[in-house]
Amino acid sequence: MSIETPCIAVCMMDPRTNLCFGCGRTLPEIARWHRMESAERLALMAQLPARMAEAGLEMLKPANRSKIG
Repeated sequence: MSIETPCIAVCMMDPRTNLCFGCGRTLPEIARWHRMESAERLALMAQLPARMAEAGLEMLKPANRSKIG
């Protein structure tokens, strides 16, 4: 079973907001992510875009890892 995650492997914390630049979660949320129930993870993921916008941070897109050519 896969665990839903907003992680895009850009793991850097904004010192002003304490939010991850890549996913918008706080360190305590990241630490307990795998212990959360699926419904709690999904509810938190739904909040992340608004949280990032309110903090004045832009949600980053995952890098395109496909090969060219």
